[in-house]
Amino acid sequence: MSVQIRKRGRPRGRAGGPNAEDSGGIRALDRALDILDLIAVSSGLTLTEIAQRLGMAPSTVHRVLVTLAARGVAESDSQTQAWHVGPTAFRHGSAFMRRSGLVERARPLLRRLMEQTGETANLGILNGDAVLFLSQAETHETIRAFFPPGTRSALHASGIGKALLAHAPPADLKRMIAGMALERFTPTTLTDPQALVQDLVRIRARGYALDNEERTPGMRCIAAPIFDLGGEAAAGISVSGPSLRMSDARLASMSQAVIEAARALSFGMAPDPAPRDGT
Repeated sequence: MSVQIRKRGRPRGRAGGPNAEDSGGIRALDRALDILDLIAVSSGLTLTEIAQRLGMAPSTVHRVLVTLAARGVAESDSQTQAWHVGPTAFRHGSAFMRRSGLVERARPLLRRLMEQTGETANLGILNGDAVLFLSQAETHETIRAFFPPGTRSALHASGIGKALLAHAPPADLKRMIAGMALERFTPTTLTDPQALVQDLVRIRARGYALDNEERTPGMRCIAAPIFDLGGEAAAGISVSGPSLRMSDARLASMSQAVIEAARALSFGMAPDPAPRDGT
């Protein structure tokens, strides 16, 4: 799953036309969408960085960002001055997911997976250099993993993230790893690019990814990719929980349950919920 960023891809007016509106576009809106596209696939960019990457005047970028922020589409980190997509952008994206049906199709499977394993089941997609969690079926255990919709997690320290990386086209994978900070969160986080690639090879071979306390001490995650009609890993499904419950002894059965759920969702072929008694 990839996103292309256009550099100053605004439509030119017709020959002799005074502005972009001549070709049916609105120049200010086009600029705003270029900026939104860029920050959506980044881990945070300053105003200066955005202006440089898009070849726009800083004053123009500032006006656009202030407008987007006022509507909740973009927001700035007060400490780093970096800009990110805002909650309104997620709400807009959620409307697309409802239309595409992935979240709705996944809902019964997430609950079934949670009941099978006793752990929280999650659905996520690639969002720039992170995983964006879309839906969750939360376990009733007191100690549990919690990734509410809209949460983002680093690709290299996430079960779903590594499952998606393992099935990315080689050229995309090389580019993505080169641009990742590979931040260390715990002693087991994979921060060496070569070690990460080796783990991705193992993931691809066995069909599932394991986050072995790589993001949070004492927590494990098992994930598998969901493939679209083009055969690309478009999303991922996982179960997460305490390492004491997700022990090595349970790894085989839990990973098989995750793989089967991912297969059921791939190509949009999630099974229909079981009919109710008497229907």
